[in-house]
Amino acid sequence: MTPAISRRRLLIGLAGAVGVAASTDTAAWADGAVGPPLVTAHDDLVPRVEVGRRRPGAGTVTATLLPRPVTVDLGGPRVRTWGYAEDLPGPLIRARAGDLIRVDVLNGLPADTSVHWHGIALRNDMDGVPGLTQAPIPRGGQHRYEFIAPDPGTYFYHPHSGLQLDRALYGVLVVDDPHDAGGYDHEWIVVLDDWVDGTGRTPEEVLAALTAMSGHGDMPEMDHGGGGDMPGVGDGAMGGMGPGDMSGHGDMAGMETMTSPLLGGAGDVAYPHYLINGRVPAAPVTFRARPGQRVRIRVVNAGSDTAFRVALGGHRMTVTHTDGFPVVPTTTDALVLGMGERVDVTVELADGVFPLVAAAEGKHGRGLALVRTCAGDPPSAMDRPVELDRRVLLTHTLRAADSVALTRQRPDRVHRLVLGGSMMPYRWTINGVTFEHADPLLVERGERVRLEFVNRTTMFHPMHLHGHTFAVTGAGARKDTVIVTPHRTVAVDFDATNPGQWMTHCHNVYHGQAGMMANLAYRR
Repeated sequence: MTPAISRRRLLIGLAGAVGVAASTDTAAWADGAVGPPLVTAHDDLVPRVEVGRRRPGAGTVTATLLPRPVTVDLGGPRVRTWGYAEDLPGPLIRARAGDLIRVDVLNGLPADTSVHWHGIALRNDMDGVPGLTQAPIPRGGQHRYEFIAPDPGTYFYHPHSGLQLDRALYGVLVVDDPHDAGGYDHEWIVVLDDWVDGTGRTPEEVLAALTAMSGHGDMPEMDHGGGGDMPGVGDGAMGGMGPGDMSGHGDMAGMETMTSPLLGGAGDVAYPHYLINGRVPAAPVTFRARPGQRVRIRVVNAGSDTAFRVALGGHRMTVTHTDGFPVVPTTTDALVLGMGERVDVTVELADGVFPLVAAAEGKHGRGLALVRTCAGDPPSAMDRPVELDRRVLLTHTLRAADSVALTRQRPDRVHRLVLGGSMMPYRWTINGVTFEHADPLLVERGERVRLEFVNRTTMFHPMHLHGHTFAVTGAGARKDTVIVTPHRTVAVDFDATNPGQWMTHCHNVYHGQAGMMANLAYRR
């Protein structure tokens, strides 16, 4: 998601160790002035803080990732794409809290890449953001990520390079709690995705169509191809900046309007496929168990432009964790996950064959899997479970478990992040500017920091903060990604205990690439 180094004014100097020409460690401000000294990814403070995450008796988990061109069978459609494996999701990486994770990445792609460890409060130089925490991994090159995973939970990994997430470059990282008593018979991992690559368009061509449609076709770092027609481009985010910004909006007849009563504008891209564990609904993956058994389901939304409404036909789900951290158990019929969000739920299984459905919120289409506890015919792929239209939960309304609740105190620092943008031009901003023109958001180690996400658009934005877990003010759910619906403000608090430079951005990859990102930087 991160723009290439060449496309933006560096907000920091990263020292020559990461291959960036600048060598200063001070902030560069929009007016050309030099700001205060900042902690860089290669500051001595970063490994010193990492030492404090070590746990007695912890082990080492090793893995190798091989990003490369692959052909993936989606359950009928075969697509040529980029991936870590020949199927989806990529390799599961599993560790225990406190373990050292060591992953070697050998880049077989025809482009630079990176790996971001989404949701992990890890050391800054391992966060996987080219130009901010590391140099990009060049084609034919390799890179070792080595970090301690301090907190148990459900996480995932993906590139932070351009639009590469909107391919097959993602996988799940589970960090087990050594003190977890279990209490379930099965554990299933369910990964949701929206799919376009290899179906006649690449993600870069989708973005090129969005920017060409808006008359803003000179977006840096994009291969615009031929422009041409724009099938599958929606106008759900239009009108986000107020009067005068949307001239010509009414002339876009024939394009799908993607709106949701829960989320407002629900996306910019009408995908041809929506997947669960890499399969289209015509060839769903099947999870098997016995009636009466209890299952823990870890659900990850790895999509790029789509929120999903999830339900298991014939059942209610009890949500136990969100973004890795425990919540007061809450039972619901369905839940909505924005891009980058994860939940853990438990279900006691009935007798039968049931649809596990991930409906593309505000769009046409859905992902499907089957849960089978007996013999019998599966439900029709077109059946809509009634649970989807009963009680629907948004995860930021959950209440944190007492064991992980953030202590109540007044914030030492407040940053207000006004989310703006529109389809015409296709430009998404924080505080009125795109990333390459933004000043860093400064914090100091030891502070309680509040981020106020103020959505001035008609589009929902799943806002993600790297390197930290925050508490949503009010209910206090501990999260790293939170949905901000149109014309609403969501405030989150976190303790600044992980020094370095950290991205905060919209996890709609097209919005992030079009500018809705900022750098949260620790002062030295």
